[in-house]
Amino acid sequence: MIQAAPGSFVDCPGRGEQDVIRVMLAEDMHMIRGALVALLARESGLQVVAEVERGDHIVPTALEVRPDVAVLDIDLPGLDGLTAAAALHKRLPECRTLVLTALGRPGTLQRALAARVSGYLLKDAKPQELAAAIRRIAQGGRVIDRELAVASWDIDTSPLTTRESDVLRHAASGAEPTEIAQRMHLSTGTVRNYLTAAVTKLHARNRLDAVRIAEQSGWL
Repeated sequence: MIQAAPGSFVDCPGRGEQDVIRVMLAEDMHMIRGALVALLARESGLQVVAEVERGDHIVPTALEVRPDVAVLDIDLPGLDGLTAAAALHKRLPECRTLVLTALGRPGTLQRALAARVSGYLLKDAKPQELAAAIRRIAQGGRVIDRELAVASWDIDTSPLTTRESDVLRHAASGAEPTEIAQRMHLSTGTVRNYLTAAVTKLHARNRLDAVRIAEQSGWL
């Protein structure tokens, strides 16, 4: 294995075998990531060529190793997996993405589809389903958890604008309006206006209640 920033790379032979699918994993939990590597190592035709534990390492690493499929968790440090997936689609469109997450919310699925992911599986899926999903996605298909797909038909899209969502996401981390304003290079008054708009649109009691509603709906 070749160690290099920003990710960790697995040495691989030349592309003489055209049927080998090159896979990159993004998962911050070491035990889970190790289990995924071991699982995929048992599958013929699949090869893990890179592992990263931070979302902001996904695009640089993918540009370095050129995987066919990137398997991404959503809740990653540095940058969330869905934002990274959208950036990856722009920078390396030939790399298809599969979200593998514990976040089984219809709203999160809708955000994933908006980020142009090719697949969405929950972490409690059977091991063979993951390998099958990677193969299908590499061939140009799509894979979505069936029950979650059905549930997503009955959910409304987020009423929040991108700015309102971003401000509310910062508020979810405990940041006060002044701190959010500094992070986003906005005035404190503008941040308060976005928070007020979010509270109103979500019919929430206050911004904490707005965060709760948005998170439960999968909009953050």
